[in-house]
Amino acid sequence: MPDVKLTINGQVHRVNVTEDEILLWAIREHLRLTGTKYGCGTGLCGACTVLADGKAIRACTETVGNNKDKQITTIEGIAEDHPLKRAWMEVGMDQCAYCQPGQIMQAAGFLRTVDNPDEEEIVAAMSAILCRCGTYPRIKKAVHLAAKLLRETPADKR
Repeated sequence: MPDVKLTINGQVHRVNVTEDEILLWAIREHLRLTGTKYGCGTGLCGACTVLADGKAIRACTETVGNNKDKQITTIEGIAEDHPLKRAWMEVGMDQCAYCQPGQIMQAAGFLRTVDNPDEEEIVAAMSAILCRCGTYPRIKKAVHLAAKLLRETPADKR
C-alpha cells in the first residue's frame, strides 16, 4: 500500500492507506486520534466533523486523497484552554458528549467566518450536527459564549 502524506493538527503524518480510503478511518484507525467519532457514516449526523483548511467537513464522507494537501484539524488539535473548549466547560456541555467533538469542530469552522453571530446564525450553523441528548439550548449558549471569548482573545492564541 502506498504512503499518503497528511497534515493533521500541524504535524505531517505518513499513513499507509490508498487515496480512496475514508479520511475518518485514516484519522481514527491509523493515527489513533479517536476524538473524531463515527456516527452515521453518511455525513448527516456530524459526529465526525473536522476542519480542512479551516472549513468544517464530514470525515466519514471525505477521502484521504481529497484532503492530502490540506491542513486537517481534529478535536485533539484544539488546545484545552482554547475559548471554544472553555465555553463548552463553562456552559456544562457534559451530557453523553458523543457529539461534542463534532459540535466544537463545527463551531470552530463557523466562528472563523462569523465573529459575532446572532441567535439565528448560530442555530443555522449548528443544526448540521445532531445531538441525541437534545442539548441544543446549551450548545447555542456555548457558541455564543465562545464567540465572545474569541473576540477577547489575541489572534495568536486562537
